[in-house]
Amino acid sequence: MQKRTLGKSGMEVSALGLGCMGMSIAYGVPPDRKEMIALIAKAVERGVTFFDTAEVYGTNEELLGEALAPFRGKVAIATKFGIKIGPDGKQYQDSRPDGIRQSLEGSLKRLRVETIDLYYQHRVDRNVPIEDVAGAVKDLISEGKVKHFGLSEPGVNTIRRAHAVQPVTAVQSEYSLWWRTPETELLPLLEELGIGLVPFSPLGKGFLTGTIDEKTEFVKNDFRNIVPRFSAENRQANQALVDLLMNIATRKKATPAQIALAWLLAQKPWIVPIPGTTKLARLDENIGAVAVDLTSDDLREIERAASSIAIQGERYPEALEKRTGL
Repeated sequence: MQKRTLGKSGMEVSALGLGCMGMSIAYGVPPDRKEMIALIAKAVERGVTFFDTAEVYGTNEELLGEALAPFRGKVAIATKFGIKIGPDGKQYQDSRPDGIRQSLEGSLKRLRVETIDLYYQHRVDRNVPIEDVAGAVKDLISEGKVKHFGLSEPGVNTIRRAHAVQPVTAVQSEYSLWWRTPETELLPLLEELGIGLVPFSPLGKGFLTGTIDEKTEFVKNDFRNIVPRFSAENRQANQALVDLLMNIATRKKATPAQIALAWLLAQKPWIVPIPGTTKLARLDENIGAVAVDLTSDDLREIERAASSIAIQGERYPEALEKRTGL
């Protein structure tokens, strides 16, 4: 597995990480815990050294804590603070400095580690100045409890303000061929400041794999049931992008998912996608993307074709989209 460095931070990780949320929540009934522990071990065996979780992902931190215990010092774990589950079962934001410290202590215990490798604010908290958030994480870094500071789905002004207090190692944001908004302002800023980008949902929550069409039915508690982009009508309209990937994949003797990931990797050397999966075959397929060589002609062809496709549907329900940016 190739390695990449997240910006100027010196944080070196595998070129592809593993997003672990789906092992516990969001995509239907969670798979067997023992199977996920075995899958995580297989990922490490294959060279994956970067694993992503969050405080709010159910029992996901405990899962990673158990699965990665045998690999201490060989892998990096990223987790997130700032979103909690209230007594009513609903999510609420809390990025107050005291809340951050409380979240950190819980994450350390669940992950069975003494230091968090990369600690993200999960979403910008409108009620807490980002300078206070960055200052709180700076204190945790000075105490040796956190190594690197990150932000998830922030706006460019937030990044600048946070970075002035505590250098930001990585920004996590959705980025893929069907969500290219980061190219406008985010990528230029990250390049300027020397910050790495960690794209989540690099396969469009599964759509870019070519295994989902307008007839696909998701189980009852699958998050995609409430995502506008995943309405049957929008899936049918967005099939043109999958067709493009399939055409390139056939020529390159690859899969649509591998082309989508290889395209991301080709954008910048400091981009580290974190596709999630619960299946070994998909893990191997995703890792195979690192070896796919897209030439400059391939990339120009993809750019020309993709720019003529208008993606239909919002990526989040309105209430969730309001929590991004700023």
